[in-house]
Amino acid sequence: MRYLFGPVPSRRYGRSLGVDLAVPKTCTLDCRFCQLGPTPETTVTRTDRPPIAEVLAELRAWLASGQTADFITACGSGEPTLHTHFGDLFRCVRAETACRSLLLSNGSLFSLPEVRRDAALADVVKVSLHAWDQASFERVTRPHPSLRFDAIIAGYRTFRQQFAGRLDLEVFIVPGVNDAPDQAQRIAAIAQSFSPDAITLNTAVRPPADSGVTACPPEQLHALTALFGPAAHEGGAEPADAPVELTEAALIALVSRHPVSLHALAATFRKTEPEMRVFLEPLARRRLLRLFDSQSTLFAGPPAP
Repeated sequence: MRYLFGPVPSRRYGRSLGVDLAVPKTCTLDCRFCQLGPTPETTVTRTDRPPIAEVLAELRAWLASGQTADFITACGSGEPTLHTHFGDLFRCVRAETACRSLLLSNGSLFSLPEVRRDAALADVVKVSLHAWDQASFERVTRPHPSLRFDAIIAGYRTFRQQFAGRLDLEVFIVPGVNDAPDQAQRIAAIAQSFSPDAITLNTAVRPPADSGVTACPPEQLHALTALFGPAAHEGGAEPADAPVELTEAALIALVSRHPVSLHALAATFRKTEPEMRVFLEPLARRRLLRLFDSQSTLFAGPPAP
């Protein structure tokens, strides 16, 4: 599969079939914490690549094989709303499947009416908010120069009024950048202005684009989460409890877009960490994936180019 990966387990979304509309990494932002690595060049130019007909043909072939998922998710190697026809994916899911649809977006193009219109076709939309003004937005996400923080937030508020589905929000905490209580309170106040249904506070659990980014300590993340109210919870490194059969194909699909820790892989496939490592090492020797250490943790990730 060129454009599909998974299904992969998720705590919040069960078994999720990923649909990558941004191959290779194409994004509006170059977030310091991004698990996909640096963005080669940020862009706000929307295109019709890859061809949506090819993407939907691959999805239909997957469906015809009898496989199932809880969600079919627009996500992958960058920002899916940069694709001019991302809404066609949600139309197809609604018309031809029993699955729910999910958009994982950084939200940077929600100032555009056409993006909000097509995003509203999804059952669930997850956007992000890691800053409280233009300066902090630039520090955390290193956006394309044309992007304005206030316009994005105005887009969120307009979208909330138009959208009948579930709106989720991710807040990524970067120590030394947006982890002070007063900073978190400012982010929380902005979040309240567009009323997300759920808020997840995450921190670095995979190797980030900027090696200087570290994880927020658990007790601090817990305290910051409380500032966001009852809709907020802490994210986690481990996947959902949904059973996944351990096969080479399933494992390679799981690590093909971003690195996954040995601990999380063992939890996913219900193996011990030593059993998981025995399975991984031959695949690494065959260069089907890459094993590496980061912050004293073993990860499996995409093979080196």
